[in-house]
Amino acid sequence: QELPEMVLLKFFRPENTPVPARPTPEQLSNLIKTSLHYPESFNHSFHQKSLCLVPVTLLLSNCSQAVVDVMIDLRHKTTSPEALEIHGSFTWLGQTQYKLRLKSQEVYSLQLKACFVHTGVYNLGTPRVFAKLADQVTLFETSQQNSMPALIIINNI
Repeated sequence: QELPEMVLLKFFRPENTPVPARPTPEQLSNLIKTSLHYPESFNHSFHQKSLCLVPVTLLLSNCSQAVVDVMIDLRHKTTSPEALEIHGSFTWLGQTQYKLRLKSQEVYSLQLKACFVHTGVYNLGTPRVFAKLADQVTLFETSQQNSMPALIIINNI
């Protein structure tokens, strides 16, 4: 049986290869997608223990093909009077800032704890997430698109 003739492939590159365009602010604000995972409602006996601690997982997904530096800031508080009337205030326990480097398409899970002192409806969607391409020398990261409010109901039992 005769083998088919081998053909050499020739690869060439045009001389005027365009330089990759700088990502737009729109693209930079969508490098990282975030989602919060937590129970919809949480039962706690405030008579036995005054502090109610709820585990919350912040999932960070690098949507780009590039390595991305991420900064998470939990110190941000909702200060608008309407939001406080509806949701009240709570505190994130432990470390308040995180710096991470996510590889292309990497998903990272960050374990957090929310602390409540009263029953009520709260918005857990307060973490601010900033990101920049790891190979870019910029003084500040771009704020990432925030998801919808993440409401949790704290009940007294």
